[in-house]
Amino acid sequence: MKRLTRKEKQAHTRECLMHSAASVFARRGLQQASIDEVAEDAGFTKGAFYANFKNKEELFLAMLDERFAKRIEAIEAAISSEGSSAEKSRRYGETFARKLRADREWERLFFEFSAYALRDEDFREELVTRYRAMRERITAAFEAEDQEYGKEAMLPYEQVALMTSAMSHGFELQKLLEGDAVPDELYGTMLMIFFAGLDALKAAAPAAAPAAAPS
Repeated sequence: MKRLTRKEKQAHTRECLMHSAASVFARRGLQQASIDEVAEDAGFTKGAFYANFKNKEELFLAMLDERFAKRIEAIEAAISSEGSSAEKSRRYGETFARKLRADREWERLFFEFSAYALRDEDFREELVTRYRAMRERITAAFEAEDQEYGKEAMLPYEQVALMTSAMSHGFELQKLLEGDAVPDELYGTMLMIFFAGLDALKAAAPAAAPAAAPS
């Protein structure tokens, strides 16, 4: 077996700690889970934890970075894919719902840390920084798509990215609280209606009556 380099060993340790943290945090909750428990579950010492992370918050942010990166890739792929806005919305909605079902414990953990951010200003700023970075990437993807096809934006791309993000979080929370009472296809339907509305605004814009000339 190939011997791991020091850098590879550290990456492996971080990956193990993040995997164990997801399990321990979900089982014990943010406040009750301890760094000792996370390190023990991963098969490492507390010293190994502190060699990689300052605290539980930094560990969570590293986990969040991984998931946000994957989400951004999925969104960019959906925006640049073939098909109408309705087809893209349906496909991404299905992908999003499938990922939620596959990792429900993460959703519980995510909202627990989000609530914690309201009580800790430093952590809130870290979380918001990541949200904004993700929305910047989504904004750029929407803008690039419209430019490729010569489309005009009816709303600032930043607002479109913010609106779709707000819809996704609302769907996540309702799905977490109500489970199967919230249909998996609902988010895709929300996106379809939203983008159909934008398309309708674009189509109606040229037909708008010109403003009356001043007398």
